[in-house]
Amino acid sequence: MDGARQGTNERFTIRQKITLVANRYVVTEKLPDGSEGRVLAFAEQKRMALKEQLTFYTDESRDQVLCTVRADQVLDVGATYEVRDAAGVLLGTFRKRFAASLLRSTWELDQPGHATAVGRERNPVVAVVRRIWDLLPLDLVPFVWPYHFDFTADGRQVLRVDKKIGLRDRYAVEVASPGPDRRLAVAQAVALDALQAR
Repeated sequence: MDGARQGTNERFTIRQKITLVANRYVVTEKLPDGSEGRVLAFAEQKRMALKEQLTFYTDESRDQVLCTVRADQVLDVGATYEVRDAAGVLLGTFRKRFAASLLRSTWELDQPGHATAVGRERNPVVAVVRRIWDLLPLDLVPFVWPYHFDFTADGRQVLRVDKKIGLRDRYAVEVASPGPDRRLAVAQAVALDALQAR
């Protein structure tokens, strides 16, 4: 998976794999019949790190780094997350709009040379219910109802992330063409799960 592409929109599936020491995410291509194709990326988020960090690899062997995501500060309220390729070149950034996210999660996705994309939860009712759920002492019971994000730039949708219903987190991702670098888009989509409670 690299940043270059042309033609039709690209579709991916992201599945979360929970382990004791890390959250892991498998990104696969979504085939025309809706099934999952080859693995395009594998992400790992270490728990209890002082600064949030995600490392994306080209596959589950973790032999080759695809890109990294790192918070610019220890306290992650309002943190900006930098996405860099394997050589350390900045692909773009994203951050959560703290005030706007009190009722409805809102993110900003920036890529050099492109208009800022703003992503919001599609359904404001689900957003409010999810926040009430988070306030209840139900830590061991996940919020299984699906929620969705639409990212737009200059009035055009550039990224869509749909959470599927179920106990395990699974997402359908569509990246517009032309749109953001696919590595940046997939990093933002994984962050919607990995960093959503921030």
